[in-house]
Amino acid sequence: MASLTFFTGPMDSGKSTLALQTNHNRAARGLAGLIFTAHDRAGDAVISSRLGLTHGAIEVGPEFDFWRYTVDALTHGKRIDYFICDEAQFYTPDQIDALAKIVDELQIDIFCFGILTDFRTRLFPGSARLVELADSTQVLQVEALCWCGKRATHNARVEDGIMVTEGEVIVVGDTEESAPAVNAEPGNVSYEVLCRQHHRRRMTAGRARAVSLGAEPLPFD
Repeated sequence: MASLTFFTGPMDSGKSTLALQTNHNRAARGLAGLIFTAHDRAGDAVISSRLGLTHGAIEVGPEFDFWRYTVDALTHGKRIDYFICDEAQFYTPDQIDALAKIVDELQIDIFCFGILTDFRTRLFPGSARLVELADSTQVLQVEALCWCGKRATHNARVEDGIMVTEGEVIVVGDTEESAPAVNAEPGNVSYEVLCRQHHRRRMTAGRARAVSLGAEPLPFD
């Protein structure tokens, strides 16, 4: 029986790397798959891993119809054994419903990879629907680390060096502090993974360094 599997974890936990490895392993066994993504930091229609791996993909916009696309492809004789769906947090709940229907009605295995919560610590609608519908949800075992060394569980958005908790949900950036945003205004946007404690206190690595150089002690307690 086909299944819908959701792999999740914060940024830097290796989701895109695992997505590409999952595709490689199945393709090497002669299976035929389709790769999808949305709002990848490298641009449209590509999956990119921070380890430097990239692969072409089908870009999923808000109007993309998974069911129609799949039925049309099968009708025209295309073989499809599995889907790789990266950045699945950006898919709409209706698109997640369509993926579940494809698994059940067309018996195609679907592997989704995405972040659970946004920079405001709120569930992405796509991720919430995946948790509700997936046959299994697996938290990646590669631990992303906060600057303090604790396990990172939260994603922080940093604009011009300042952590923010309000704004547009989808603003593409990277996890390097100096990385410029893609289609983001104003200024530079980057993302950083933090433990819950430092996310609550808005204590990014940059702010921690600045405070450590001054007279004010770090507010750990």
